[in-house]
Amino acid sequence: MGIPVVLDCDPGHDDAIAIMLAAADPALDLLGITTVAGNQTLEKTTLNARRVCTVAGIKDVPIAAGCARPLIRPLRVAQDVHGESGLDGPAFGEPAVDVTGEHAVELMHRLLAERPVTLVPTGPLTNIALLLTRYPEDAARITEIVLMGGSTGRGNTTPYAEFNIHVDPEAAAIVFASGVPVTLCGLNVTHQALVTPDVVARLEGLGTELGRVCAELMTFFGATYRDLFGFTSPPLHDPVAVARVIDPALVSCVEAHVAIETLGEHTSGATVVDFDGRLGMPPNARVAVGLDAPAFFDHVIEAVRVLSTVD
Repeated sequence: MGIPVVLDCDPGHDDAIAIMLAAADPALDLLGITTVAGNQTLEKTTLNARRVCTVAGIKDVPIAAGCARPLIRPLRVAQDVHGESGLDGPAFGEPAVDVTGEHAVELMHRLLAERPVTLVPTGPLTNIALLLTRYPEDAARITEIVLMGGSTGRGNTTPYAEFNIHVDPEAAAIVFASGVPVTLCGLNVTHQALVTPDVVARLEGLGTELGRVCAELMTFFGATYRDLFGFTSPPLHDPVAVARVIDPALVSCVEAHVAIETLGEHTSGATVVDFDGRLGMPPNARVAVGLDAPAFFDHVIEAVRVLSTVD
């Protein structure tokens, strides 16, 4: 069996590929998919998780809906990036998989009671923070939290804040202060995972319906990134965190102290990464700095190919 993981996500185009990578790569044992409000409302992100699992033939992984808003702030969604549905581009039919009756936090708590689990959040950290505050004993049972969020430099939502952390910085502060081992995969490394025309061609070249859907997702995602940020190819953020769990050699890291800015008028949601120890605090995170992009995309394409063969 692979490494036991729960993917906590807010699908989202890049989350969709993260779901497929986590479900298909033999290095992982995907125990559950939990959803959170972020890229779109909780209702839409949960529907999108069901849509992705349906089209990818992922039938035996429970999906549990979580928090519908940040801990104390109003919800901000990324409709300008992901569209009105949160997963604009392909035409999806009615989902054939449903959610469980459990809240996302309760599902994670139950799974952690059975074995140590690595949590991979790729949206706002609201569910994870609620788990750690409601069930503090679970901190000792979490193998690691490997998250997509933050940046060692500039942001993508405000000048210094990345979207996931900006949406719920109070939740992020709880996670980084929890004492649980944390790995931060921020914009500085995910911007190395660019979905070039060659990557899209490889997806189309699989000659499968799932490959076509993934290519359409990346084409829509690429168009919004071009319009909003001037990228010639969009960065595939969320699967980078999954890849770090699959094979740490794919994503190189250094240890540093990470503080979350919750009060700054212009910097709320910034991840303050102290590489040089100027804050006088011990490291509380591994911070991703490099990506083996060719090997990363080999894993992504192979995951889509494997799922394309699922009945």
